[in-house]
Amino acid sequence: MPPGGLQTQRSLLQRRKSLTTTFQALVDGLIVLLTVYYAFFNAQGFFTTIDAVFTITLLAIMGVTYDQMGIYRQFGGLIRSTRKLFFAWAISFAITLFIFIMAKYFDQFSRPVLMAMFFIAFAGQLANRLILVTLRVQTAHSNEDRNKVLLIGGGPLVKHLYDNINGNPWLQEKAIGRIRTCNETDDDDMPVPVLGSRDDIINVVRENNVRTVYIAVSLDNSQLVEQLYLDLANENIDIHWVPNIFSMNLINHSVKEIAGLPLLTLSESPLIGNHLMFKAVEDRVIGLIALILLSPLMIIIAILIKLDSPGPVIFRQGRTGWNGREFPIWKFRSMKVHQPQSDDLKQATRDDDRVTRIGRFIRKTSIDELPQLFNVLSGTMSMVGPRPHAVQHNSDYDKRINSYMTRHRIKPGITGLAQINGYRGETDTLDKMKKRVEYDMQYINNWSFWLDIKILIKTIPALLRNEAY
Repeated sequence: MPPGGLQTQRSLLQRRKSLTTTFQALVDGLIVLLTVYYAFFNAQGFFTTIDAVFTITLLAIMGVTYDQMGIYRQFGGLIRSTRKLFFAWAISFAITLFIFIMAKYFDQFSRPVLMAMFFIAFAGQLANRLILVTLRVQTAHSNEDRNKVLLIGGGPLVKHLYDNINGNPWLQEKAIGRIRTCNETDDDDMPVPVLGSRDDIINVVRENNVRTVYIAVSLDNSQLVEQLYLDLANENIDIHWVPNIFSMNLINHSVKEIAGLPLLTLSESPLIGNHLMFKAVEDRVIGLIALILLSPLMIIIAILIKLDSPGPVIFRQGRTGWNGREFPIWKFRSMKVHQPQSDDLKQATRDDDRVTRIGRFIRKTSIDELPQLFNVLSGTMSMVGPRPHAVQHNSDYDKRINSYMTRHRIKPGITGLAQINGYRGETDTLDKMKKRVEYDMQYINNWSFWLDIKILIKTIPALLRNEAY
């Protein structure tokens, strides 16, 4: 039982859905249902049991996929929303087809009919979205009776709330300004209108007919939050606390529930639950395809390395991987066989005399990284993720860069977000390593299958830039 002896009767984590998004979801489902029915009936003259099972399966998978990708949560602009909708619809359709292929019913469907069905249903959903957005925007601009919102606090978080509430056509709310507290020092630079101080809260709420209050203060002001709640409890308004946790370097932050209590997650690996399974399947499938396609090149490179200088073809070195576990990384040997002078591991530099002739070519083109496909297939690495650094380098940078080791909250990758943004090769300054870590954090906090695909595609032109040696 939660503290206080009161038994929780419902989940504390509640979704807030508007009638607009619910209506949009229902219309999308109806569009898909009618499109599938018409396509099958028009092509065959009848609608079979298999056709009905296909329709139900598609709608069920569509519901789960759209929910996971947040299709109905917020309109993020025409291009971005269209792309997001297309990806969600394509994934739903592809999974449905895969199920029927595995069940050996796919041959009962006409390929042209399925293709027409796919594009017509997508066009219908897109039209539905555009119509609703247009109507919602017009209503938002013309309706002055939207619920008025009052913000309490200051700083970037309040500005973010103010801009996003007033810039989101889906919300039935309008932020009118903020109440400043005694803990703020940035009032002069804040573009959000100040409507008063803490002592004025009740009057501001009543005079402006405020329906919702967002308390946006830092975690160390929990006592202030309690006092504000008690002051506003009798005003018949909605009260929300938005804790300002974003000054910290968060890793895959989220809100969950445990034992009936709200749980604010500040740091967590994104590879949990379904995400772990999806990432594993993605790596194995893409890694195996890449290994098959690149195996002739790898054989040629192995022969050239053997002819160029004495020593093994494959170089193994200890690296820090997922959750800080050490693993041996595989690379084509690009240097002459040598014994390090000390425990200080030196990165390769431009015109490094340790690098062989073939080694210079394979390092510049990143061909030396291809044996890491075996690391991917064995599960110690991913196709995309933060580049794994040598154990000695981690020990050094951990002392010099704040939250450096948090980059290991996801599997290391052959390529990553930092690499396609110009931070590939030697990190000869601390600022370069800091920037690489920033991109690694950005990747961890925004990981998705489509982000991985985007990075893999952008890796190809990145290899043509003269950054590695």
